[in-house]
Amino acid sequence: MDPRVTRHLIAEEGEIIIDEVRRHWMANIRAYLELFLAAVVLVLLFFIDLRYWWVPVAVAALIISHAWYRMLATYMDRFVITNMRVFRVHGIFNQHLATMPMQRILDIAVHKPLIGRMFGYGHFVFESAAQDQGLRDIRFVGRPDERDLTIQRVIQRAGLRGSARVPRGDGT
Repeated sequence: MDPRVTRHLIAEEGEIIIDEVRRHWMANIRAYLELFLAAVVLVLLFFIDLRYWWVPVAVAALIISHAWYRMLATYMDRFVITNMRVFRVHGIFNQHLATMPMQRILDIAVHKPLIGRMFGYGHFVFESAAQDQGLRDIRFVGRPDERDLTIQRVIQRAGLRGSARVPRGDGT
């Protein structure tokens, strides 16, 4: 159960992975809360009539299954930065691939909510020349400032943006 992002590389063109981003552990907070709820439901076994033992067990099994599905979906969601493009691979049963060449990236907004700043994650919002793309919001990115700088370096090294040098007043 691995998304195997390397099979999406254009190896014959020299594309290499600069960074492969797994979602931050906080992306699973709802699944952790569901597991806690399942444990609470199982505690009900001590307080109900023994003839109905299967009810809390069945409810807990459903809750645990849903939490496991959420965690697996988070694990299978990868955001990849290469020397040529950024792409996202996600999905458990049906795999989805969204890609954006570096030259199409117009702007990257990094949103870090208060809790994200405390735990070290943020959300990316990509603006591109295309109006409808499948790679707009990337949520729960760990170390978002580092990842943003990585993308900016790749764009700069590829020569897709002008130099950030400021000319001095003496003509140099």
